[in-house]
Amino acid sequence: MAFHEVRFPANLSFGAIGGPERRTEIVTLASGFEERNTPWAHARRRFDAGMGLRSLDDLAEVVAFFEARAGQLHGFRWKDWSDFKSCLPSAMPRFDDQVLARGDGRERSFSLSKAYRSGEATYRRPITKPVAESVRAGIGGDEVFLGTHYSVDHRTGTITFSEAPEVGADITAGFEFDLPVRFDTDRIAVSVASFQAGQVPDIPVVEVRI
Repeated sequence: MAFHEVRFPANLSFGAIGGPERRTEIVTLASGFEERNTPWAHARRRFDAGMGLRSLDDLAEVVAFFEARAGQLHGFRWKDWSDFKSCLPSAMPRFDDQVLARGDGRERSFSLSKAYRSGEATYRRPITKPVAESVRAGIGGDEVFLGTHYSVDHRTGTITFSEAPEVGADITAGFEFDLPVRFDTDRIAVSVASFQAGQVPDIPVVEVRI
């Protein structure tokens, strides 16, 4: 098993249907009250890649991509058009979009993440596949610059500063990101006649843990 640092064609993922999935275990007690628990700390996203296909040329491109990944064997990058920025979809990433941590004067490496807030609740999602050259960073409210002040591992989502941020300084970042996924099938079944008539193949894609 391996992960290929290649993105599924973004123009074909644009029409895909999918989103986050949670797993919740619910036990109804004799009193009628419920106990709810989840074994998952993070959501898992699923998509149907077939929904973005518009022509036989699109289908040929997906089949080639599928064969190169050996079906379910190798993971790859996926652009989720509904959620691929550290900021709102209408905005451009800024260096202060997300607070990653606070400096302690010793640590130089930090993992990228994105916070989802609603009311008093906040969920922090790990970001492991930032888009190359999209990451901007800041320390203590001031922007710092790639190559001079920090480097980014685009395979793991880790940002490393040349010098440890000072104690109490907010470490911030803004970025675009992909999802690590794999095909959730070892078979693509399609009839050329039905495809031309508007029936698209079912090509499931599922997020993987990195």
